[in-house]
Amino acid sequence: MGTASNPHRFERRDALTLRSWGDRPVGPDADQLPPNVVVECGWGRLLFAHTFKDRQGLADTLQAEAAGTRDIAFYLRDPHVVVSLAPQEVFLDPSHTYRLWLSDYRPARARPRGFVLRKLRTRADADAVNRVYAGRGMVTTQPASFPWRERKSKILTYYVAEDLRTGDVIGTVTGVDHVEAFDDPENGSSLWCLAVDPQTEHPGIGQALVMQLAEHYLARGRAFMDLSVMHDNAEAIALYDKLGFQRVPVFCLKHKNPINEQLYAGPAAEVDLNPYAMIVVNEARRRGIAVEIVDEDAAIVALSFGGRTILCRESLSDLTSAVAFTVCDDKALTRRVLHRAGLHVPPAREAGDPPENAAFLERYGRVVVKPARGEQGMGVSVDIRSREGLEAAVAAARAVDEKVLLEEYVDGDDLRVIVIDGHVVAAAVRRPPCVTGTGRHTVTELIRKQSRRRSAATGGESRIPMDHETRRAVTATGHALDEVLPAGETIAVRRTANVHTGGTIHDVTPELHPTLREVAEAAADALTIPVVGLDLIVPTVDGPEYVIIEANERPGLANHEPQPTAERFLDLLFPQTAGSARSR
Repeated sequence: MGTASNPHRFERRDALTLRSWGDRPVGPDADQLPPNVVVECGWGRLLFAHTFKDRQGLADTLQAEAAGTRDIAFYLRDPHVVVSLAPQEVFLDPSHTYRLWLSDYRPARARPRGFVLRKLRTRADADAVNRVYAGRGMVTTQPASFPWRERKSKILTYYVAEDLRTGDVIGTVTGVDHVEAFDDPENGSSLWCLAVDPQTEHPGIGQALVMQLAEHYLARGRAFMDLSVMHDNAEAIALYDKLGFQRVPVFCLKHKNPINEQLYAGPAAEVDLNPYAMIVVNEARRRGIAVEIVDEDAAIVALSFGGRTILCRESLSDLTSAVAFTVCDDKALTRRVLHRAGLHVPPAREAGDPPENAAFLERYGRVVVKPARGEQGMGVSVDIRSREGLEAAVAAARAVDEKVLLEEYVDGDDLRVIVIDGHVVAAAVRRPPCVTGTGRHTVTELIRKQSRRRSAATGGESRIPMDHETRRAVTATGHALDEVLPAGETIAVRRTANVHTGGTIHDVTPELHPTLREVAEAAADALTIPVVGLDLIVPTVDGPEYVIIEANERPGLANHEPQPTAERFLDLLFPQTAGSARSR
């Protein structure tokens, strides 16, 4: 439970001299402090270091961390002394501590738009919280239901942000009440695990959650709210500065484990690799596989283990043959191979002269135009219905590749399925980028704001281009780019759902229909490719109907966390390392 090891209550808090960035208090009241206070948080334990009677006991407790969790020892004045007691096991966390004095805090008048803040209520909420954690690369709670189990705790408080349109949980924050934990004579509280779904289009969620928790502890009469933030998280630090937090001399210690490795192992030469290469490199390092950067700009690395070296460009490796690469690289060829294998593909033809193109449009009514070769959604136009629009889309596609395909538009969800070594590992629905009106900003301004958020959430890999396709999508909604979008109204600003052009991706692996799973594995077999991302259009992910529209020979594995895409990729490359990786 989220309870302290000694829930003792004090009657004379004013007589104590404890400082949260100092040692245990001295004097006649010192022994009244509960010793060695530890709060279980699901993702690990929070150790209130200033309640420990001796530094060795703190070092020993930190080393007793459970596998797969991350413990944090907080409030140390002399962290270097504790590190000296176990220098091979513990390290000084490179984080800053910020404090909000609640006596100075003034609640904001403006309330969130498009989402509501509430306390965590259900098991589904707890699952959603862990999904948001995983999407941000954070440690999830064990068991997953831990936040729900602790929903009535007086020590732990969980708030979530819920999207009013979809009902999805799109943000979360956890609070720890120090008075309830150990009768803190300083009357404090702290904020942990602030996380916002990287796929959401709503601005201001993190700020709203921080303010909500501050108001919660203000109502409880707490004196301050502390938080810990990585020293290089400039975006978060700017938010805390804006809200009136002040830096305080408080330090954290953590245990050296695979989760924390990047914090104590020093900066790596490949820090500038994109997220799709880094997820492979990080998993290789966890397994003791040697990593050599062959070309940083192209994200090509050499992985070596047991006398074997394999070159990789993100998820594309030496194990993918030149023929398989060629088949996936040419969308027309991909379609023919899959059709011959008995799999469903939409009707299509190569673009010709305007009368031929118009005849195809007249036959099917709505079409997709795409370059035969190309990636990241460039040159793709979706749901074309007019001759004028068709020729403009063909011209845009030809700017990417001379060979252009016309394809019947099929309505449904855009489903990406990852198949590695013949087995489905992950599935996700991709949705076009949307913006929600504020009543103050133009559509262009909203797009730029959303594009900055998508870029920050994806390491610069996702941006919404201000091109013909974006203008066409906005016009189709009945709005103009220079128009102020009414508050609360949400519109799609592109018809394509590609992540690189601002689309969002939502994991649906548990809901995937068995037929879709079988179809994806059959498609990978037909393409004779060991790693592939298959794009399907489906009426629903839990039904058997589908058409396959593309196959990507270099799918972005990082887009599918928390599914174990990188783990299965390294299992394929170096199967002898699979057992040790799963035991961690």
